[in-house]
Amino acid sequence: MLDDLRGEDGFARWLKELENPDLPQVEATLPTADELPEVLLDLAVPHGDINELVALRRRLTGDRDLRWLLERAVSGLVHGMGDPNQGIAPRPLPDETDPLGRCFTVFVFVAALPHVRAYHRERGIPDDVSRRTLADLGRHLAVHRRRRGTCGLLFPWWNSLHFHGELYQLGRLQFQRTRLGGTLGPLVQAAGTAAGTGDPCLSLHIADFRGPLTPTACDASLTWAREFFPRYFPEERHEVAVCHSWLLDPQLKRYLPEESNIVRFQNRFRVPDVTHEPRLRPDDTAPVGFVFGDPDRAPDLLPRRTAVERAVGDHLRAGGHWYVRHGWFPM
Repeated sequence: MLDDLRGEDGFARWLKELENPDLPQVEATLPTADELPEVLLDLAVPHGDINELVALRRRLTGDRDLRWLLERAVSGLVHGMGDPNQGIAPRPLPDETDPLGRCFTVFVFVAALPHVRAYHRERGIPDDVSRRTLADLGRHLAVHRRRRGTCGLLFPWWNSLHFHGELYQLGRLQFQRTRLGGTLGPLVQAAGTAAGTGDPCLSLHIADFRGPLTPTACDASLTWAREFFPRYFPEERHEVAVCHSWLLDPQLKRYLPEESNIVRFQNRFRVPDVTHEPRLRPDDTAPVGFVFGDPDRAPDLLPRRTAVERAVGDHLRAGGHWYVRHGWFPM
């Protein structure tokens, strides 16, 4: 089987990284079939996916090559735990028509649980933060089923941030420990802050299925973050928060009232004008996928039930486009 996988271009590159003899081997043990449902429930995995995952566990553990791949994938994922410059994100198996191909990365994350939880304990991170952060795995399984109708993960690399100690759920918002890039770094420095390109920052993310993005909820998350990161990551100084999202597209203000949650969220950020973003390209799939669940839905078929649905759909139907914009504010 591994010989066949080496013939898949993108997969072969990942396999070569895992075969590096300098990559330390760590223990990668899956819960038993009896234990697995409880572990999955703790990760907020939808009930409808649990029986299928338990059955797939038997297939995975019964295949010698897949057991080896699981062990190496876990070793790659947890390597340099907490360091954004290290770690190797797992990949689904190439045949995504096979349920095990789609769900292989779920088992990598489950087998990596003891390692990330140990890292959280070493840092003193509270159990409730650890639990809610890692439970985002279940949310992403729900996103996959809403979009594809099957069990799986659309973007396994994203969940790698949680299981590598880089991202934390603090109330309504998620905060990723990262560094300022070349788009915002010079602007942040020019504004007189002590940070610039390459310095630590916190990247804000807005999770779906967590209710409205109210100012009160955002304020609570930001207050929590200002206390959380200096306490548990004292070696890092996060001068600024950043966000890269279609929610920062100023065009939204044409359609939504000033008191709307999205506009009030947007107003927290300093968003550079387009002259500072020469590589700006339309990305209509981002808002369509987030708001309607399917990024490929045609504009003419988009419903108009809420103000946000009307804003996204009406703009596209009028021939406009949406853009992922970049913003920041001092912490």
